Amino acid sequence: MRPLAPVAPVALAALVTALGGPAATQTRVAAAPPAPIGAWHPVPELPGMGRPVDTAAVAARRRALLARLGRGVILIPAAHERQLERDYIQDNDFRQHNTFFYFTELETQDAWLLMVARGGGEAGETVLFLPPRDPSRERWTGVRLGPDSTAVRLSGIPRVLSTDSLDRVLRGVLVRPAGPVYLPLDPTTRDEERVRELAFAGSDVRNLRPVVDSMRLVKDADELARLRTAVAISALGHLAAMQAAHPGMWEYEIEAVLEGGFRRHGADRVGYPSIVGSGPNSTTLHYDVNRRQTQDGDLVVMDAGAEWGQYTADITRTFPVNGTFTARQKAVYDLVLAVQQAAFEATRPGTTIDQLNRAARDYMRAHSGSLCGEQTCDAYFIHGLSHWLGMDVHDVGDYSTPLKPGMVLTLEPGIYLAQEKLGVRIEDDVVVTATGAQWLSPQLPRTSDGIEHLMQARP
Repeated sequence: MRPLAPVAPVALAALVTALGGPAATQTRVAAAPPAPIGAWHPVPELPGMGRPVDTAAVAARRRALLARLGRGVILIPAAHERQLERDYIQDNDFRQHNTFFYFTELETQDAWLLMVARGGGEAGETVLFLPPRDPSRERWTGVRLGPDSTAVRLSGIPRVLSTDSLDRVLRGVLVRPAGPVYLPLDPTTRDEERVRELAFAGSDVRNLRPVVDSMRLVKDADELARLRTAVAISALGHLAAMQAAHPGMWEYEIEAVLEGGFRRHGADRVGYPSIVGSGPNSTTLHYDVNRRQTQDGDLVVMDAGAEWGQYTADITRTFPVNGTFTARQKAVYDLVLAVQQAAFEATRPGTTIDQLNRAARDYMRAHSGSLCGEQTCDAYFIHGLSHWLGMDVHDVGDYSTPLKPGMVLTLEPGIYLAQEKLGVRIEDDVVVTATGAQWLSPQLPRTSDGIEHLMQARP
């Protein structure tokens, strides 16, 4: 993980000053702002000057898919350009379909990926179909990737053809006994006419998604690098928002600082609508209106994650808007934190998310005392402990699957006492290792004391 000092020197200096460190007696020297940790070297030939493709990683994923299927024809569409007359474009920029991105890492539009698994030890075939370039249209849309040698070089796929030839090539493949036809059948493809025609043609058509979803559960090195970047960016956004917060600030103002921190450090977008719930709103799980004015004494539940390179983080912090927990707030917070730590220590290969959830609830029940009144506090832990994380914030995959190294999940216990307007949730992302698990966001304070020190050191 990137250490805090190079990426947030002002915040760290303020923290050291508040704790009586050397920065308190030294003259502050203005330093050049650090480069965004999510910065990349854009490729001018790619749409939107996209990131370089890890051609080795996507080629390995394609080979793994073909090996799993044995025989068959796989056809995967890319996402389309936004429809100005239909979509709420103020909320959505172009985002590639996850299945297409997983096997190409291309952010190009209106493309198709065709793969043929021949079985019997024969090499598979991969063809990328791209729309012909239209210079006059590109004055409106920007550069597009076309079916030429540039696309071959950037995608790592040796055969790139125009989409004009897709139907002809597909017919040629399907006339031979090539095996089942695999299509990603999900809401992103329900409007694809070509997918519908194939699905209802009477041939052996199968949904590709269950196979791909199971592959996506274990992240490769490229995916983990993207997730680590997304988490690091998210941690800095959370840190900036907590340091800016004060009583009287509107929830949407805290949200603005949070998401501004994401974009300042190179995030592509938010991974999901940001939740900034103060006071009574801290007990509403998916509150994302963010319109209340905070009051002195409120807790704020801030659940937000940045997306970078098509992968998203998911982090929640709960903090006192005035910088100091009350004794009651601290007691509830510290129990939630202890539950999260217990779940982390139970996270290892071979366990399941259901087992982790039970372990967290058992710990909370055993350590509640009278903190939540006549009932133990697990009665107020009203959601699951974990979910998979990746290209989607609630990523794909079977939740009964035993953990394996490379899987990424959240740990997010909470207690919600609506009658007291007191909600606490702590959420961090972890990757399963060979012997246990590793925090992906250790640079963001989790303890009540650490959060107080951070907020009281506000510039």
